[in-house]
Amino acid sequence: MEEVVTPEDRSAPIGPQEDDQPVVQAEQAESVIEAILFASDEPIPASRIASITGLTVKQVTAAVEALNQKYQANGHAFRIERIAGGLQLLTLPQYNVYLRRLARVREDHKLSPAALETLAIIAYKQPVIRAQIEAIRGVACGEVIKSLMVKGLVKIVGRAEVIGRPLQYGTTRRFLEVFGLNSLEDLPSIEELKRPKGPDGS
Repeated sequence: MEEVVTPEDRSAPIGPQEDDQPVVQAEQAESVIEAILFASDEPIPASRIASITGLTVKQVTAAVEALNQKYQANGHAFRIERIAGGLQLLTLPQYNVYLRRLARVREDHKLSPAALETLAIIAYKQPVIRAQIEAIRGVACGEVIKSLMVKGLVKIVGRAEVIGRPLQYGTTRRFLEVFGLNSLEDLPSIEELKRPKGPDGS
């Protein structure tokens, strides 16, 4: 007898579906999270990792702490850091000199002293308007601000409630990633910046 195929049968999905995929077991958590972070070139929020793996955020955090302890105990050259609200696998600072030799920084990605000074003012004073930046620097900053926006380090965050309603500028998530900060609260205080350095630079 020939089997009758109904419309429902034709539309039924074939093979395992995403919802059918097994949840990561506790003993696999560290390896799976390590693989996810290794494959990503940008920070991933713990909540995102939790949704991918089926683990809780608490389990993800515990696994990350366990991985970092293993990395340190075994003398690995990397650890998992909190960057821009997410988690990222990063090389330890003492190896940066070798990485710079491997991957030469392109000239157009470097920041001039003027750009660094302008970026610092925006980072500490944000939201800030162009006139305030120029009052501090004593020179016109329009082109410098534009270049920082092109590099993705600065963005328009609103308009000031003053005559003319000028644009206000602030830093971006990319700024946090480039400078290795989890949030703006991690910026060194003005007092720390003013503190004189010793002969060894510390």
